[in-house]
Amino acid sequence: MRVYVPLTLPRLAQAHEAGEVGPGPLTAYAVTPALREWYVSDDIEELEYAALNRAALASLRLLAGEPGTARRRVVLAADVPDGAAVADPDRGLDAGALGEVRIAGALPLAKAAAVHVDADDADADVTAAADALGAADQGDDDAQFVVDGAEDHELLWYATQEIPNLVGPGA
Repeated sequence: MRVYVPLTLPRLAQAHEAGEVGPGPLTAYAVTPALREWYVSDDIEELEYAALNRAALASLRLLAGEPGTARRRVVLAADVPDGAAVADPDRGLDAGALGEVRIAGALPLAKAAAVHVDADDADADVTAAADALGAADQGDDDAQFVVDGAEDHELLWYATQEIPNLVGPGA
């Protein structure tokens, strides 16, 4: 099963140094039955893209809680055995938890397939979105528009061998 783990650049650097993302339990995103029902598609690529976007929003939430961190959303895509990522059936219909899964233990970076990261030109929009999250969560439509603006930026794909360059100076 492909999972998408929300991170920040400092968290990716920690994972690179440790050789794993963890300790568990970890929150990740995947193609779950609830996500399939919500997205109404049988196209696995579309569904995985939806899960990636859910993880990107979770990464934005991490950034909002880490002032001073580089304002770039980071999502680690990894392959885990099907039973290793479990959706909480009690949160399955919660719109905020669509695609959310738990991984009980640490995730070895050797399981990573790729890393998705914002380009430098997304900085201003991602910063504004992170700053607006609290108001958006309270129902402010203008703030939600700002948060949605971060989604206009596609995350770039990086091979796992490029992680050292991503987490180098300035991360």
